[in-house]
Amino acid sequence: MNDTTSSYHPGHTGRGWLTRTEMWLDEKGKGAWIAAMVLGFVFFWPVGLALLAYMIWSKRMFSGKCAARRSHGHMMSGRSAYRTSGNSAFDSYKEETLRRLEHEQDEFEAFLERLRAAKDKSEFDQFMDERVNRPQGSASTEV
Repeated sequence: MNDTTSSYHPGHTGRGWLTRTEMWLDEKGKGAWIAAMVLGFVFFWPVGLALLAYMIWSKRMFSGKCAARRSHGHMMSGRSAYRTSGNSAFDSYKEETLRRLEHEQDEFEAFLERLRAAKDKSEFDQFMDERVNRPQGSASTEV
């Protein structure tokens, strides 16, 4: 067996090193493309400029695996959350759950507001107590 048959990869037949590198960077995501571009600028600026131009031309800069992953599940946009699925039972369950979550979010935001107001009040009261209790010699700093 020679070296060409021992390093056979079925997905990489007939592809050059540039294509394999592009596929590898695509698998790693947008961060790998940006890292390659920065390294290109550091070591030989025309390489970095060429990578930047290629990323913009091929739309890898503005759409890619990172964007697809972000919109796929973890962060639902406002419009997609209220889109119907066609299943009325699921849609009613989803609507009820979203309504409950929005109510809980409103309650939590109100709690945080009360907490901030209480903290502000206690800090202000502490300031006023310190102001009253400080010696008269330091009163020259008042406006």
